[in-house]
Amino acid sequence: MSEPRVIKKYPNRRLYDTAESRYITLADIRRLVIDKADFVVIDQKSTEDITRSILLQVITEQESGEPMMSQDFLSQVIRSYGSAMQSFVGTYLENSLKLFSNQQQQMRDRMRDSGTPDPFSAFANLTQKNLEFWRTMQDQFFNSMNGAPTPRSNKPPAEHEASEDTKAHHKDGE
Repeated sequence: MSEPRVIKKYPNRRLYDTAESRYITLADIRRLVIDKADFVVIDQKSTEDITRSILLQVITEQESGEPMMSQDFLSQVIRSYGSAMQSFVGTYLENSLKLFSNQQQQMRDRMRDSGTPDPFSAFANLTQKNLEFWRTMQDQFFNSMNGAPTPRSNKPPAEHEASEDTKAHHKDGE
């Protein structure tokens, strides 16, 4: 396994990519993340690993456009720091995003294999359903942390609605 690419952050706040021998920007760091490059950001003066701090700056820069994270979500994350649930919350969020990413990849694979005529539309619909499901799961999780009652179903919204329709149909047929 090769060593990660080293990015040095200088006191003047500039980032220097030692692999390419050039100064880079946060946009370049974002590109490294998207390309799944293995890298580490080191503070040149203290030699401290500041990779997480730089990644948070990249997220902050991205959030200034169309935000992905709601104010409520960010507030809940902040509240989880210092609590007994801090480690659990981080693991939960990480695993949720991995699951979401895996589902997206599976959908891409299925569409490629099936020759779906409009793969982007089908993918957009699935992504929306997954996002709604993830938000529901997130709400349930945070409600349980706050002591609020949680709904019983963990099914995606479309499946939940179908099961409610089925229940109503069975009631009417009885």
